[in-house]
Amino acid sequence: MPRGDSEQVRYCARLSYLWLKFSLIVYSTVFWLIGALVLSVGIYAEVERQKYKTLESAFLAPAIILILLGVIMFIVSFIGVLASLRDNLCLLQAFMYILGICLIIELIGGVVALIFRNQTIDLLNDNIRRGIENYYDDLDFKNIMDFVQKEFKCCGGEDYRDWSKNQYHDCNAPGPLACGVPYTCCVRNTTEVINTMCGYRTIDKERLSVQDVIYVRGCTNAVLIWFMDNYTIMAGLLLGILLPQLLRPKTLEPDLTVPGMHPASAFALPLPWRLCAQMSARPALGFIWSDVACLVRGPRPPLIKRLSPS
Repeated sequence: MPRGDSEQVRYCARLSYLWLKFSLIVYSTVFWLIGALVLSVGIYAEVERQKYKTLESAFLAPAIILILLGVIMFIVSFIGVLASLRDNLCLLQAFMYILGICLIIELIGGVVALIFRNQTIDLLNDNIRRGIENYYDDLDFKNIMDFVQKEFKCCGGEDYRDWSKNQYHDCNAPGPLACGVPYTCCVRNTTEVINTMCGYRTIDKERLSVQDVIYVRGCTNAVLIWFMDNYTIMAGLLLGILLPQLLRPKTLEPDLTVPGMHPASAFALPLPWRLCAQMSARPALGFIWSDVACLVRGPRPPLIKRLSPS
């Protein structure tokens, strides 16, 4: 068999390239759609927040955080989708480095949060107290706090006494809300008539005397306990985000690496790096449909001039 036909057969048999490319397309497309969804929700929440002229603090405005996160996810994932579809080496390299930077930031943030666990919890509690001070002025924070208190069966940040920071719930304030907590802090009983004032005059009482009426544990600890109880789900989500960046498929062949690279080095490359390496070592045929057609029709003379061997 002529050398050209032999090389064409070998090229058509390299399924690992298609596997890497399809994997990267699916991975990028999923996060691209998630980024678009997060961005849409953030924009909608910000429009609603502006209607009520709520706070402008970035921390106390989750809509701003959602918008920033959605923009980053949308742009980065779009670069990945475009790079993988067009076999654009420059875009793929940019996507590769951006993913690397994001991965480093995530790891550093996680390690710092674990090392300074107590300080992180104190920081969260302080920010929740600041949000409680403006509970009735910030629609975003109010909706989130109500949801967390209801679903996680908790009250306040550190405990239910955090609600004394609010001017309406302070024990020295006038009105029916004084020294009480919102209805979402109340222990709900489906057999009884709903009493929206069930948290009346509870802040100044001891935990044991009100634990049957309201939730006394703080939401920070409640959320942390939920994460620890559902560590398998969280580990699965974390792997779903990080694994495609570090995946090492067994189908990768030594001859698909960059010329001059040791075969073992290819297995140490994350997904975008390996695809980038393979693209630099093979003719760029354009869209993926050319590769699919090559596998379907079988070997045939190459459409473009083959790279000269080094």
